[in-house]
Amino acid sequence: MAREDARNRHDFTKIRLFSVVTLLTFQGALSQQVRVEPEVMSYPSQAVNLRCAFADAGGIQLTQVSWIYEPKEGERLNIAVYHPKFGASFPTSPLKGRVRFTTEPPSLSNPSIQISDVKMSDEGKYICEYATYPSGNEQGVTSLVMLAKPRNSASGVTVIASTVATGAKPVVVARCESADGRPAAQIAWVTAVNGNATSTSTAGADNTVTVSSQYMLVPTAADNGKDISCLVSHRTQAKPESFLMKLAIEYPPQVTIVGYDNNWYMGRTNVALTCQATANPIPTTITWKTMSGQMPDTVQVKENVLTVLKVDEQANTTFVCEVKNRLGTGKDQVTVMVRGTRLPVKGPTTSGVIGGLIGVVLLLAIIGSVVVLVRKKRNQHNGDGPPKYKPPPPNKQQTTTSSSSDTLNTSRDPVERKDGSVDHLYYAPQDAEPSTDLDACSDEEYNCNAEELRYAGAPSGWDEPRLNEAPPLYAPNQYKPNDYHDNEEDHPPAAGATRGESFVSQAMFV
Repeated sequence: MAREDARNRHDFTKIRLFSVVTLLTFQGALSQQVRVEPEVMSYPSQAVNLRCAFADAGGIQLTQVSWIYEPKEGERLNIAVYHPKFGASFPTSPLKGRVRFTTEPPSLSNPSIQISDVKMSDEGKYICEYATYPSGNEQGVTSLVMLAKPRNSASGVTVIASTVATGAKPVVVARCESADGRPAAQIAWVTAVNGNATSTSTAGADNTVTVSSQYMLVPTAADNGKDISCLVSHRTQAKPESFLMKLAIEYPPQVTIVGYDNNWYMGRTNVALTCQATANPIPTTITWKTMSGQMPDTVQVKENVLTVLKVDEQANTTFVCEVKNRLGTGKDQVTVMVRGTRLPVKGPTTSGVIGGLIGVVLLLAIIGSVVVLVRKKRNQHNGDGPPKYKPPPPNKQQTTTSSSSDTLNTSRDPVERKDGSVDHLYYAPQDAEPSTDLDACSDEEYNCNAEELRYAGAPSGWDEPRLNEAPPLYAPNQYKPNDYHDNEEDHPPAAGATRGESFVSQAMFV
C-alpha cells in the first residue's frame, strides 16, 4: 500500500512539473509581445528609464499594466500600476516617491517609468506585466545593473632576500586593490618572476565590493628591480588600468674585484683594481686593505679603485675590498704575483691561422668558379669558339681540266707585277675562288711526293680571301718573285697538269 502511494505521489509530481514547464513555455511565447530592454545600467544618484510597450494587441484587450520590483534578496513588490479607468497608482515600496510614468497621462501602449536618484540597493529585476483578455497576464523583464566605479591602487612591498638563515618562504612583494566597485573587479598580475597571487573580496556599503590581491614569491637578490604590473579590469572602464612597479628586495653587498691580468711585472706602472659591488640599500662604505695589514707605498686608493703606480716587491700581496650596507658586509680578494719579466703577448693560435688560410682558399675557389661560369655563359650567349660542324669535302670533279679552265678566265686582264712585267698566266680572281682537291693523293693519277704536295695545298678556311679582293702574288719579306716561274716557257707545268688547273702559291699555305 505504501509503495502504491509513493508511486502515485511520484506520478503526481511529474504531472505538476510538466504543467509548470508547459505554462512557462507558453508564457515565454506570449511575453515576446511585451517589448522591454533586457538590461539597463546606471550609476548611483542618476535617473534611469525603464521602457515597456505592447507590440501588437490585435484581438487582445489590454486592461491594466503593472511594474513589479524583484530584488536579489527579498519579496516582489508592486511599484507602479496604471488602469485606464482608475489612473496611476504607486504602492508603498522603497522606490515610492522616486518612480513615475514617463508620459502624463500614462497609456497602456507606452507605460514606461523613470526612477530618479537610483541607489545601489535598487539593483534587481523590474517586470512590466500586462493584464489582458482573453490571454491573461503577459510580461517582460528588465535587469537593472547598478555600477560603481572602483578606486584602484597598487604598491610594492620591500622585503629582505631569503637566506639560509631565514629560509625559502614566500612573502608578499606587491599588493593591488580595487575598492568600492560594482560589480566586483578582476585583478591580474604580469611579471617575469616566479610567484603566485591570492585575491579576496569584501562587501562594502551600498552593495559595493572591494577586491584585494597580493603577489607572493621567495625573494632573491637577482629579483631586485624587476618589473611587476597589476591590471585591474572593471565594467566601468574602457580598458584595464595598469600599475607598473619595481620589486624592492634588500640584500647585503655582493662584491667582485676586477682588473688583475696575472701579468704584473717589476717596473710596470699604473695598474688598477676595481671593486664592483651590488647591494640594496646602497653601500655606505668601501674599504681596501691587504692580508698582511700593510698597504704598499706605491698604492693609491680613490673610492672603489686601487691603483699601483709602480709594481715592485711590495705589490706581491693579497688585496681585499670590503663593502658595507645596513644589512651586512660583503668582500672579495685578489692575490697578486709579481713577475720578474713581462709575459709574452699571446699571438693568434695555430688553429686560428689554419682556419684563416682555409677560409681564404675557399673564398678564392668560389671567386674562380664564379668567373668560369660567367665566361662560359657569356661565350654561349655570344656564340664564340670554333665551329661545331665539319665542312663537306670539295668535289673531285672540280679538279678536272674542264672545270679548271672555267676557273681561269683568260679573257680577263693580266696582272702587272711591281717590276713592270706582265704575268700572262696568273690572274686575280674576282668572282670565284680557286678550288683544290684535298683528296688528290688518294687517286692513282697523282704522284703524291713532297714537291707536288707543296703546290697542291689549299688555303685554310679561316684565311679565305674576301670577295672582290685579289690575293697577293707572293708574301712580302718572305719570297721573291724570282723564286717562282715567270711564265710558261721558263717553268713548264708538271707532268699531268694542265694550264687550266688551280694553282696556289706557297704564300697561301697554312
